Order: sequence, then C-alpha cells, then structure tokens
Amino acid sequence: MAESDSGEKTEEPTAKKLNDARKKGQIARSKDLGTMFVLVGSAFALMVMGSTLVQGLSSMMKRLFSLSRREAMDVHTVVNVISSGVSNVIFPMLAIFFIIMFAAFIGNTMLGGMAFSWEAMAPKASRLSPFAGFKRMFGVQALVELLKSILKFFVVFIVAFLLLNGLFEQILGLSLEATPINFDHAVSMLLWMFLVLGLSIGIIVAIDAPYQVWNHTRQLKMTKQEVKDEFKNTEGNPEIKGRIKQTQYEMSQRRMMSEVPNSDVVITNPTHYSVALKYDANIGGAPQLVAKGIDEMAMHIRTIAKENGVEIVQSAALARSLYYTSEVDQDIPEELYAAVAQVLAFIFQLNEHKKGKSKKPIPVAKTLPIPDEFKY
Repeated sequence: MAESDSGEKTEEPTAKKLNDARKKGQIARSKDLGTMFVLVGSAFALMVMGSTLVQGLSSMMKRLFSLSRREAMDVHTVVNVISSGVSNVIFPMLAIFFIIMFAAFIGNTMLGGMAFSWEAMAPKASRLSPFAGFKRMFGVQALVELLKSILKFFVVFIVAFLLLNGLFEQILGLSLEATPINFDHAVSMLLWMFLVLGLSIGIIVAIDAPYQVWNHTRQLKMTKQEVKDEFKNTEGNPEIKGRIKQTQYEMSQRRMMSEVPNSDVVITNPTHYSVALKYDANIGGAPQLVAKGIDEMAMHIRTIAKENGVEIVQSAALARSLYYTSEVDQDIPEELYAAVAQVLAFIFQLNEHKKGKSKKPIPVAKTLPIPDEFKY
C-alpha cells in the first residue's frame, strides 16, 4: 500500500485552531515554572510568617509543659489551653498556606493561562495501555525531560556549592554565638539558601518555557489545505452555509450509498457502525473508505451490501477506528493498513474459494493490530 500524502504542516496555527486546542486542554505548560514559584513562595511565606508561627508554637508548648497536676487533670482547662495555643498558630499557618497556593496558581497559569476542559478529563483507553506508556517513556518528550532533570541537578548542585562555600565562615561562627541568637541566625541563613536555590530553577525555566511554547505551536501547525478549509468553514452567511451544507450532505449521502455496491467489504461492529472499503489491487495504493454510517445509516449500508452480494465482516474495534479516523473517498490511515490488510486478504481468499479455486479461508481474527491511539 502506498503511503498517503496528507501534506506537510508548514503553516502557523490559526486563532480558531488555538482556541479549539485550548477547549481540549491542549495549552503550553512549564512544570518547572510552577515548581520555581512554589519553592520561592514557600521561602517567602516562611520568611514573613515563620517567626510568628514559631512564637505561637513556643508559647503553646511552654504553657502545655507548665501545667500543674490539678490543671492537667482538669479536662476543661486542658481544652482551653490547647484552644488558646491553636488560635495563636492558626493564622500564620493559614497565611503560609495561602501564600504557597497563590504562588502555585500564578506559576502554573503564567505561561498558558487558565483552561478547564472536560474533554481533557475524559477517560481514554490508550492512557491505560502499558504499551502506550512504554512508548512515552522512551519518546522524544521523555528524552527532553531526562536532559532537563540532569541540567536541574547540576544547576542546583553548583548553586548549593557556591552558597555553602560563601557562607562557610558564618556557618562555623554559629558555634561561637550565644543561644538563641545562633538558632535565629541559622534559620535565617537556611531560608535565604532555600530562596536562592528556588530562584536557581529560573535558569531551567528560561530554557523550558520558550521550548514548551515552541513545541505546543509545532504540534498545532497546519497544512495549507487545512488553513483553506478552515477559512471556507468560518466565512460566509451562517444560514446560507447551513442550507449549502445540508444540500451537500444529502448529495454526499446519496453518492456514498451508490458506492456501496462497488465496495469490496463492509466492516461492522455489528450493530451501530458500518464502513465500506474498496481496494483496487491492479492500481495499488491504499484502500479507500467509500461509505460510513452509524445506527440507521449503518443498517442501510448493510442492507445495500447484502442486496448486492458485498461481503460483511464483523470487527467492532476496526469498524469504530475506521469510522472516526477516515473520511469518505479518502485513503485509510497508514496505521490501520495491517488490520485492514488481514480483512482484505480474507475477502480475496473467500472469493477464490467461491470460485472453487482454493479452500475455505480462516475467518478474520477477533483481535486485529490496531494502535492504541486509534482505538475508540
């Protein structure tokens, strides 16, 4: 079967293409940008509210450890002491929580903005496939993530080394300071080191964010024909377009049904889907889908096929895949060549058997080689 020429995707995605992709949840995202904001936000929150939280915890612990025997045995007193202590720490804890949440929100929406898509949340069988997951593990994107992880390790390692080297004398001097000043100094240094390490991820973000935008745009690029088709579909009077589309649809349905008797096989699921395929072995090329339909249209296709002696083969998975991935009068996707080839081979052998030239062929296998991304 010859490889179908679908055109090279050289055109930038249109506004409609980008909007449709956003509705599906396909937007540019940088995980490292979100990670950096969370780390920096956490460091900032601890710097601002950390002392208040420590004072509240210290006050609560001092009061709890100073309870007399009589107070410790009085449930009402213990509850009051704990409630008073919790009230001292609840505000700084909530403040820290909301600062981190705000930083995470900004970091994860800064690049691609907000997007909520039910379609992106919908379950898909290919996502549960171990084979598909294995392919993702060894794909180009996995290689990019590996390189980013290695780069992050070296960046954080070098920054941490420089920080420790620069603060080495101050760290040694902590043992000479009085308590609790040395503890405050140590915590202050740790928070500043935490902040600088978080900001160091910005080096990775400076590379990753432009790459994610470029990769997202590359994936949505269109062929010249797709741009022309989109322009045709979005321009013109909506009412006139509707009538024209309805007329074209009816004409295409009649023409499609007239091609069913000339098809080689009709593949069904067997109750809801029907697709008719035609393959000219003398000309070569790929099999073409000449008709397809669901429910009543599917029954009509099967009726015409039976009346004209066209063989009907039941294969639920293949019928659905062809229906959703192939258009009428166009070649089927090359990913389905192997599965369709088995069906056509069976049909050709069956025709030879009916002529008495060969023995009866083995029925088509129940499980055909259909890629996970083509399963519906």
